[in-house]
Amino acid sequence: MRSVEAAVGTRGSRGNWGTERGGEYADCAAVRAAGLAPLRPGTLTTAPLVRLGCGKDGLACESAWFAMALGLCHRRRMATRVREALMRELGELRYEPIDKRIRATLGGREVIDSTRAMLVWEPKRVVPSYAVPVDDVGGELIAAATRADADADADAIVVPQLAGVPVYDPSVSFAVHTTEGQPLDLKTDAGVRAGAAFRPADDALTGYVIVAFGAFDAWYEEDELNVGHPRDPFHRIDIVHSSRHVRIERDGEVLAESTSPYMLFEPPLPVRYYLPASDVSLDLLTPSTTRTYCAYKGQVSYWSIDGEDIAWTYREPLREAAEVTNRVAFFNEHVTLRVDGSELERPVTPWSRR
Repeated sequence: MRSVEAAVGTRGSRGNWGTERGGEYADCAAVRAAGLAPLRPGTLTTAPLVRLGCGKDGLACESAWFAMALGLCHRRRMATRVREALMRELGELRYEPIDKRIRATLGGREVIDSTRAMLVWEPKRVVPSYAVPVDDVGGELIAAATRADADADADAIVVPQLAGVPVYDPSVSFAVHTTEGQPLDLKTDAGVRAGAAFRPADDALTGYVIVAFGAFDAWYEEDELNVGHPRDPFHRIDIVHSSRHVRIERDGEVLAESTSPYMLFEPPLPVRYYLPASDVSLDLLTPSTTRTYCAYKGQVSYWSIDGEDIAWTYREPLREAAEVTNRVAFFNEHVTLRVDGSELERPVTPWSRR
């Protein structure tokens, strides 16, 4: 009887079939049907190793490794969840050219004006930064002074989580870089902005500098003011009217109950339920002084309990979010959220307690 080793060839140390799964693949009906002897434990082969499922007799051969060269079993393909595929890319330096004219001001004058801008995501970053050609920066870029405590700053970061993956959201300073390159200061008539730019050591970004959104007074995409951070062209919000029964509780106390929520989808973030203010017990909430900006929805006003911000409202949202004006949404991370009687699992996001 001809052996599997003879069929695919054996040489070198490409893969160790026998010790990988203890020879569990030896009893595959497809191998037997082909008149081949099973591989011996410890056999080394030059054939490419792939995980296969047996399509000939319906056996689940997922515990086995076979040589593709045999052609005896069919590859057992498994679908990839899009969100997981995108999250896997977070560890890479990513970029995308954009067709918008991008401008930034300092001290009342434009210091960046570019129609060749890119968006750049450093590894672990979930929102992009602008990158522009050096020639489009109206100021002097100089090597940033080295700070003795810079590494300590990076080590002190409490890294947020998103879907169980460590991420750097905008709360992590631009000064913390996750790719090789040179931090730069920007000198203009308005003074010196320390660490306002970063020259990445990457061939795809040669001639460009990544710039800190917060180091400038204002940003414009074409003629529209941009707030929060650069907008990601692959990110969107989707608002859907619903009649689901939504109930919000905290420590057993009902804070809101509604059958007319607007569901706002913004992957990879959890679904947010925007409720009419009349369905919320606002007397149990205290208006907060906290104000933040969302690049897609606008300025946010918050509601708190015992000093903790747990809900929010958009008083004057951007046009994409106009439908949720004056509605109230709660952090799924901090309350008990029931939808049609089922309690939802609390998600882990950058807004979770750290």
